[in-house]
Amino acid sequence: MVQTLKAGEVTLGDLAQNFGLVITHDRQFFSEWTQASIEVTEEEIRLLERVRSNYENLITFPPVSEEAVKMVVLSPLLDLAGFYQAPFRIKTEVGTQISSLDEDGTVVTGQIDVLVISELLWVVVVESKMSRFSLTAALPQILSYMLASPHSECFGLIANGSEFVFVKLIREGTPTYSLSRVFSLLTPGNELVDVVRILKHLGQTVIGR
Repeated sequence: MVQTLKAGEVTLGDLAQNFGLVITHDRQFFSEWTQASIEVTEEEIRLLERVRSNYENLITFPPVSEEAVKMVVLSPLLDLAGFYQAPFRIKTEVGTQISSLDEDGTVVTGQIDVLVISELLWVVVVESKMSRFSLTAALPQILSYMLASPHSECFGLIANGSEFVFVKLIREGTPTYSLSRVFSLLTPGNELVDVVRILKHLGQTVIGR
């Protein structure tokens, strides 16, 4: 009997059991994020400083919704990476709900929204009403969408406003995925520059398919 798994309810254990999904820590498997050397211009760096400043102002008045994160942080990044221009095509997937129990037993809910770029790059935004969801909360969901891709190799980006992590999945043979390091707006410097550089590199990779 074929089992249907809803993206909002799936776990990494479900994906391992039903699809044989495994993780690899081999750095050569996902070398795209470490080898991204595309130039980010001085003007783009100034814009990214503005994005960081805007986000710092945003979190001064919580809670921070996923819509605000998309507008203030994600949209400028996708624009600088060139994803709003041809040959890229952006569409949205239906968002899913996530929840967890707080210390006092209160159910804390969050939202995961999904953007798909040319069926090869998935971008997921995680939002929590109380900022309790880490990037890993969205990992099973983004992998579920990526496993359904018609392409044997695809990439993803999970973002919650202050943190970003890239994902690579190869479906051929044993489905295998790997993660980049976490990029954060809370560290010294502006790691949004690295995020945009990697997005540009992945964009060129997608175009070459």
